[in-house]
Amino acid sequence: MGSRVLPFLLALGAFVAGAAGNDRVAFYVVLAAIPCAAAASFVAISDVLEGRAARLRAVSTSIALALIVVGSTVRASAPSGGHVPPFAVSTLVAAMLLYTLPAVVWLAEPLWPKPRPARVRVRSLPDA
Repeated sequence: MGSRVLPFLLALGAFVAGAAGNDRVAFYVVLAAIPCAAAASFVAISDVLEGRAARLRAVSTSIALALIVVGSTVRASAPSGGHVPPFAVSTLVAAMLLYTLPAVVWLAEPLWPKPRPARVRVRSLPDA
């Protein structure tokens, strides 16, 4: 349940439904994305607490969860029959970008220059 793919796909589905003009379906898909995003965030944070190298994933999924919650709140407070506020759509796009951030960093990692190991000089002690 801690997969980042499911909340990403739900956010993408809400974005597509909103772009197609079906705001009610988009609202319910965003609401369904909240528990999935929370599970992904909790799993990533627990991985960090266990000592695994998942700090970027924990931060990105936690911020994405916050964005989805804020976006759903803004979407829910929009007048019925009116346009969805652009901020709600922007939070979905930002959340989707945050879910893909660890994968982008992982793909770009071989392109970064690696630090050279420090040279250690070994000196022999004089004979006494």
